[in-house]
Amino acid sequence: MELPYNFQQTTTTRQIREEFSSLDEGTSSGKEVTVAGRLMLRRDQGKIAFGVLQDMTGRIQLFSPSKVTPDFEAFISLNIGDWIGVSGEIMKTKRGELSVKVQEWTVLASTQRSFPDKWHGITDPDPRYRQRYVDLWVTEDARDAFLMRSNLLSLTRRWLEDKGFIEVETPVFHPIPGGALARPFSTHHNALDEELFLRIAPELYLKRLVVGGFEKVFEIARVFRNEGISTRHNPEFTMLELYQAYADWEDIMELAEHLIEYLAIELTGSAVITYDGKEVDLTTPWRKATLIDLIEEHAGLKVSLETPLDKLREICSSLDIKILPTYGAGKLLLEIYEKTVEPNLWGPCFVTEYPREVSPLSREHREKPGYTERFEAIVAGREILNGFTELIDAAEQQKRFEEQLIQSEAGDEEAMVVDFDYVRALEYGLPPTGGIGIGIDRLIMLIADVQTIRDVILFPTLRPEQRSSGRDN
Repeated sequence: MELPYNFQQTTTTRQIREEFSSLDEGTSSGKEVTVAGRLMLRRDQGKIAFGVLQDMTGRIQLFSPSKVTPDFEAFISLNIGDWIGVSGEIMKTKRGELSVKVQEWTVLASTQRSFPDKWHGITDPDPRYRQRYVDLWVTEDARDAFLMRSNLLSLTRRWLEDKGFIEVETPVFHPIPGGALARPFSTHHNALDEELFLRIAPELYLKRLVVGGFEKVFEIARVFRNEGISTRHNPEFTMLELYQAYADWEDIMELAEHLIEYLAIELTGSAVITYDGKEVDLTTPWRKATLIDLIEEHAGLKVSLETPLDKLREICSSLDIKILPTYGAGKLLLEIYEKTVEPNLWGPCFVTEYPREVSPLSREHREKPGYTERFEAIVAGREILNGFTELIDAAEQQKRFEEQLIQSEAGDEEAMVVDFDYVRALEYGLPPTGGIGIGIDRLIMLIADVQTIRDVILFPTLRPEQRSSGRDN
């Protein structure tokens, strides 16, 4: 059987439901439509057959009387999962089910594999992620999460553009890794005979654009970090990064909380959402608390940058935290915070005043030496964004990079290296600037009430598939 090269639809299943939902039971509309999609269910009752046609927008019942449907025997022999095009009159059965009476039909593509039962989905998670092309048809929650993700990105773009931000694109290949504390992926460019790195963040390039006069910029960027895989981590993920000239961390915190509140309301109807069975109130303003105060609040430890290093190391040892000999007080405080506070902080809460040692791109706090005007937002025990008043002093930035280089040479694989071109850009002058990076995957996990990042990334990174000899199942 030769399959058609195209097929012309006149409507979608959603449009049918929206237009004809008020049709009386047991009546016909007198209107014929043409729809297409997969056959997801079929049951035969002698001279009548019923089916469920599913397209991207939803489902509609197919009503197929043998006296009306051409080649009825072939129709009732279709496989579950076959793509078909159907033409017929809109009607509502005596049981009140809106339907298309099948008066013409054609096969658009045949499935050569057994399709899962749409009512039960795919119960084994591994095939769900490897065969997303099937999962999207049979797992309604998965489809809804990815539609929500698409809407979130669209809403974010419009919201930022309405506030005067422009969207830009920056390089994915970087000559040196930078913009975040993370281990990069590397590759080799043959023509230049040069090692390049997949970007771990677009930050330094976006701030170069602020130097260049683009006062409000953002990028929704795919970034890559050579780290482990978990329910919260995937080696490639999506970040929203934005930078605003003449702004500081207070301005950016306000922008961030209002953006996320707006997205929650638009996508769920309320700023009060449920995550993992617990309520999360994203209504602004959010709580603000310093990293030091939260350690005391959650762990009962009164510590600071003035606490002797031996004491901080002793605390880390008691908490089974692995440390390097080169860690200073700032890094030790961060390790203590991440172990005792972050997983237990439901939030939403802006954690503020990170130590300078662990914030190489942040401007020093205007009142508290050794700390920076950096913040992270913690919601449901996880970081969803990181931002700060940007460091604009070229000499200080060079010094911070050199301190990071020492950490790198001491074995810290996530430490930065010196980006001489970025320092040069700062020498041309970066105005007071605030910036932020928001993890899109974690944000959609939160709003969609999804517990693993694999359920919000269409094709997550997986271990190599184990295949048996011959054709795989």
